[in-house]
Amino acid sequence: MLAPIENYSDSALRTLCFNHGADLTFTEMTRVEGIIRNNKPTLAKILCCDSTPVEIQLLASNEEQLEKFVSSFKPFEGFRGFNLNMSCPSKELIKVGRGAGMVKRLTKAQNLVKIIQKYNYPVSIKMRLGANAFEQKHKVYLRLIEGSGADYYIVHPKHGSQNSDEEVQGNQIYEECLDSAKISGSKIIANGGITTPKKVIELKKIGVSGVMIARAALKNPSIFDYLKNEAGFNTPIKKIPSIKELKEEYTQLSNKFSSPHKYKENLSKLMKN
Repeated sequence: MLAPIENYSDSALRTLCFNHGADLTFTEMTRVEGIIRNNKPTLAKILCCDSTPVEIQLLASNEEQLEKFVSSFKPFEGFRGFNLNMSCPSKELIKVGRGAGMVKRLTKAQNLVKIIQKYNYPVSIKMRLGANAFEQKHKVYLRLIEGSGADYYIVHPKHGSQNSDEEVQGNQIYEECLDSAKISGSKIIANGGITTPKKVIELKKIGVSGVMIARAALKNPSIFDYLKNEAGFNTPIKKIPSIKELKEEYTQLSNKFSSPHKYKENLSKLMKN
């Protein structure tokens, strides 16, 4: 899976990664309140000009606003469901119980999930282990997995006070989450620092249903097929293009889908030969 990445995850990048092995992609985090106000920059984040399999990632906390959006939503080709963001480490969001601050709010999470399911749409949750070390210690993340009712959970094994440069925690966290997922009948997707076939095979062995990749895909969008090839999941083996070839393909896609200039500029800085 290709992670939702702010200022990157438009139709061009998602299509590029799908072409090279990402089974599912996500739009960047989008605030529900902006959608229902018809805010143009917000609406642009969920504009899908392609047919790539995609989930729309929502930042939601108000039930009425979420229902207003979901009740009038018109599915499009490629749409696979909604994803609720409970992983954003923004201090401003955590302070008001959003992003990673939502992990401990089980009743609120249940309400949001039920609203989406009321309209028969699949729903997943992308989550951290809580807002801080205290919440992680008290395992609020396990209660969320056991009780919120989502179809699957994408677990980034850090709490909200940890930054992106800190090392993700070990397989013990995933094993705990898998035990909780058995209780709720859901699945676990691993997310964070996954860049080697060895790690993919290791995670598969302990029982996770898939992996989500973010930063590594920005440097090399064909990492999905590379990992699948090396881990034995691609039959037959897929050809891995050069970075130069990927850049050319991205240029064609970004022109086709009219990608914002800053998105093209951001990716070109990371994709290096």
